[in-house]
Amino acid sequence: MSLKIYHNPRCSKSRQTLALLEENGHAPEIVLYLTDTLTVADLKTLLSQLGMASAREIMRTGEGVYKELGLKTEDDEAVLLRALVENPKLIERPIVVNGGKAAIGRPPESVLALF
Repeated sequence: MSLKIYHNPRCSKSRQTLALLEENGHAPEIVLYLTDTLTVADLKTLLSQLGMASAREIMRTGEGVYKELGLKTEDDEAVLLRALVENPKLIERPIVVNGGKAAIGRPPESVLALF
């Protein structure tokens, strides 16, 4: 099985989730998604693993760029995915993937259901 965390080291929840994984004996591959840009295909895979139907479900709607791009009223899924690729800080974090399933670490303990 492949264990990954899509991680932002500046985010407290992301750091807490990584620490929780390590405390439980797991050594995930760390993907620094802000610099290791995800593709549309990557995002579609993550959405499927999370059991979500739309990119909007993993968007940080409180980010300024969300409002600047007018994404609240955007219905085109391709536009939403492209916005995430071009503005990765819009991606909710952290996301942990274990095998074929994923969970968002908010709260951090929610990722423990993947084991």
